[in-house]
Amino acid sequence: MQYGILNFTEPEPDTSRKILHVDMDAFYASIEMRDNPKLANQPVVIAKHPNLTEGRGIVSTCNYIARQYGIHSAMSSLEAYKRCPHAVFIHGNMAHYIEVSEQIRQIFYQYTDSVEPLSLDEAYLDVTHNKKDIKSAIKIAHLIQQQILDEIGLTCSIGVSYNKFIAKIASDFHKPFGITLVTPEEAVEFLKQLPIEDFYGVGRKSVPAFHALKIMNGADLFEWNLDDLIQRFGKMGHSLYFKVRGIHNSPVKSTRERKSIGTETTFAKFLDNEADVLTFFERLTLKVVQKLKLKSLKAQTITIKIRFDDFETITRQLQLSKPSNDFEEYYAVVQKLWHKHGNLERNIRLLGVSVSKFEDLKYSTIQLDLE
Repeated sequence: MQYGILNFTEPEPDTSRKILHVDMDAFYASIEMRDNPKLANQPVVIAKHPNLTEGRGIVSTCNYIARQYGIHSAMSSLEAYKRCPHAVFIHGNMAHYIEVSEQIRQIFYQYTDSVEPLSLDEAYLDVTHNKKDIKSAIKIAHLIQQQILDEIGLTCSIGVSYNKFIAKIASDFHKPFGITLVTPEEAVEFLKQLPIEDFYGVGRKSVPAFHALKIMNGADLFEWNLDDLIQRFGKMGHSLYFKVRGIHNSPVKSTRERKSIGTETTFAKFLDNEADVLTFFERLTLKVVQKLKLKSLKAQTITIKIRFDDFETITRQLQLSKPSNDFEEYYAVVQKLWHKHGNLERNIRLLGVSVSKFEDLKYSTIQLDLE
């Protein structure tokens, strides 16, 4: 689809909203440190120790001390160990993290019902019209940040702006335990100084293509017209043209009707052994369960996706006897599907897990014990 710039009327940014993006600081690691104060001054890595997994496994997250050694999420646990042998490796307790996330979300609902969770540790809040009748979004951000600290014992960072895109970027600016406000008047200059890789939608593989065109930051991006960006980058170019101008009018969506929920991972280094396959399937299953519980859903149909190195893709599914969101039950099904349908005659470039046929727990029948 082509756009003629001379005939194109650029939309105006909707600056009427007051949006917060709340991002918990090193969430899983911070919970472990809160629960065990002896960890306070130690590097903490949420992953199985590589000595227990024959060097396999992936870092979920780590605390800020561990980050000083160059450790980050999605790094192999073996590499994390090499960088910091004295780090404390903790397998993690997803059920506990989900419980804490729910406690934090209940604080959000004290201020507004317009809450859009993105994961266990981050959410958008629209506080334009809020339950406290507070006009200042910054004041609400401070109140939420302090309440989470006082009641939950954890810190968060918050971005405050008139749209979700800018609020999300802003929440990263003063971590940990920071608040960053970007007003409509400041938005374009704020976006111009961002490195191009900080624009959501520009993936690691896309960055060289932007750099080759001498688009190093938002200011460079701003100089490109819409037609040229679409021609070079398609839908992403269209999106970026407006985002760098502070235009992203998507509302906070507190409810979403979805036909399926899933996640998948593409591997730069193809998988060639079953232990790695099962490790990643376990990780993907955890993410799906996390998403379900965030949305108070159960699902009955579980599907795995396998893409081989020659791009052939298969999907296989199994239906439970009744809807569930239990990790152990899901992972047992995922393993069963893999053992029945998977093979390593070819290397694997992608794995995925998804679920469907939902039951909404918020509206399900409540069984009362009358005895």
